[in-house]
Amino acid sequence: MAEAAILRVRHCRADIFCRRPPARCPACGRSLRGAGLPAAPLRLPSPFRHGHRQPRAFLLRPTAGTFLGGYDGKSDLHVGITNSHGVVYNYNEEGIHRAETGWEQCISIPLVQPDMFGLLQEWDKLLEEFSVGEAWVPHRYEEHDHNCYTYALAFINSVLSAQGKQQMSKSEFTEKFVIPQTKKASKYITLHQELTANEFYIVPLPDQEKQC
Repeated sequence: MAEAAILRVRHCRADIFCRRPPARCPACGRSLRGAGLPAAPLRLPSPFRHGHRQPRAFLLRPTAGTFLGGYDGKSDLHVGITNSHGVVYNYNEEGIHRAETGWEQCISIPLVQPDMFGLLQEWDKLLEEFSVGEAWVPHRYEEHDHNCYTYALAFINSVLSAQGKQQMSKSEFTEKFVIPQTKKASKYITLHQELTANEFYIVPLPDQEKQC
């Protein structure tokens, strides 16, 4: 799923966000040609990834729709775990799903480092065996206490335990891995929404960063 690029130009002591590089500063009207390196358009990296191209990862997406397709910041989110081929294992009131589509715009958190050779080889087997457990049958699903996040974190903890590592609480995992990514996503969504409605979005720089 292609998404329109967001560019940043720095001029008039402000960050100017846009879709296409402007010839003139929208704040002062001066030409940006020869205005120096800060005025050069910089493309912002998107915080979203094609989930089916992210092997062995924790994925996060809106339960309905997409992050850049009208997400309001308050609607429910859904999480899953990918195998080595990008199939997304996820749990809901219908039980375990193995999705090959539908996760094209996600927040992705890698779970396995490239040097973890044993885990790289065993990942798919571990994920499949874990997912057929009695804990993840449909009737055990409970929206707040036994849900998609419960499933994903329980799998992560089962892997940590097998490696002799300490397990993580939901709050610990969320604070360490999820919140930094969702903060980046929130800022990007705000920019996307502003630029859907307007040609430019201008944000004054803090004093210590101001430059013309």
